[in-house]
Amino acid sequence: MTNSSQPDETIALSALQHYLFCARQCALIHVEQIWSENIFTAEGRVLHEQADKPLAESRRGVRTVTAMPLSNAELGIAGVADVVEFHRLEAERAERAYPVEYKRGKPKAHRADEVQLCAQALCLESMLKQSIGEGALFYGKTRRRRVVAIDAELRALTIGTIGAVRALVRDGRTPPARYEPHRCDSCSLIDDCRPQMLGRHLSAKAWFEAQLED
Repeated sequence: MTNSSQPDETIALSALQHYLFCARQCALIHVEQIWSENIFTAEGRVLHEQADKPLAESRRGVRTVTAMPLSNAELGIAGVADVVEFHRLEAERAERAYPVEYKRGKPKAHRADEVQLCAQALCLESMLKQSIGEGALFYGKTRRRRVVAIDAELRALTIGTIGAVRALVRDGRTPPARYEPHRCDSCSLIDDCRPQMLGRHLSAKAWFEAQLED
């Protein structure tokens, strides 16, 4: 028997970042199952290649695990963490999890990357039964970590985003296109989305079907 208190759909952690970047992009990927690669996604894939290989090693009191599967059944989210460090707490004779998410480029003005990191922390808290106060984002362009506090504000934004993505997936409809150069021109799905050409109520899938009919 299914637990009615748990969500029916499992939301991918990456969908949260996609949604905050662009709700239409999120729907194209997670509803219409459309994906394309460009130079930016290729750079991101290369950056993730090392972290995507399952590995565990210890150095100077820190145990590092890569490609760690994550889930939180109560929130209905799941994914894979690039890196989770387990910092040894000598006083407590225990370890504290510390998620590290790898991103290409540099820190952004919006909080999409932070939300994805926070979602990883929420999964780790559920799995390990411990509180996680911070994590880090590592950006390929700066080659530096940026520490992120997993505070109440970020947690609320993350939980709200999970709900919004779940509603988007359940609705099964792709939001209308709206061309914004600073965002659209860097998106790998711009040729599939066609924000400057598609009608406001025509999905990318419907557009392709119309082309085939013609």
